[in-house]
Amino acid sequence: MHIAIAGNIGSGKTTLTTLLSKHYSWKAHFEDADDNPYLNDFYEDMQRWSFNLQIYFLNSRFNQIMEIRKSGKTVIQDRTIFEDAYIFAPNLHAMGLMTTRDFENYISLFNLMNGFIKAPDLMIYLRASVPTLVNQIQKRGRDYENAIRIDYLKRLNERYEAWISTYDQGKLLIIEVDNINFAENPEDLGIIFNKIDAEINGLF
Repeated sequence: MHIAIAGNIGSGKTTLTTLLSKHYSWKAHFEDADDNPYLNDFYEDMQRWSFNLQIYFLNSRFNQIMEIRKSGKTVIQDRTIFEDAYIFAPNLHAMGLMTTRDFENYISLFNLMNGFIKAPDLMIYLRASVPTLVNQIQKRGRDYENAIRIDYLKRLNERYEAWISTYDQGKLLIIEVDNINFAENPEDLGIIFNKIDAEINGLF
């Protein structure tokens, strides 16, 4: 079984992936932000490094999905390949931070890969307002994220909402992050466990 957590930068994907992996004994696949050779450069000069970064993510996420399929185990994934293709790359293109030539090349590659993959059995979407995202980004204190612009987060949020409103490729669970503190409040985390149990039981 493949469970994936989707959400904007700072929504709590990695934290929830860790907590769910521990609770359910699921194997976790994390976004390798710390090992990403492009992230620092990207936040310093988005236009120069946007295509390189998105290709890196596309390759990384595709390899993860292939590993998940081969493993036959229940895996929880921090961020999906669909977010890269439907949210981050189009947003960079719309903001003039990725050329049309690069964007079309990227989408062509994604469409090729998309023929070999399938959506997760359960998609968990962490919905958070921009103030919540900013607060959580500041809390974790990653140096390269200090340069993230508010308008960038806002545009991403709008694209996330547009994508999730039409998502029909599998089961979807939406968590309202503004109203819940699963990282520090065990009761809030318990509510999420119950919701996931209900969704998973419905898969069989």
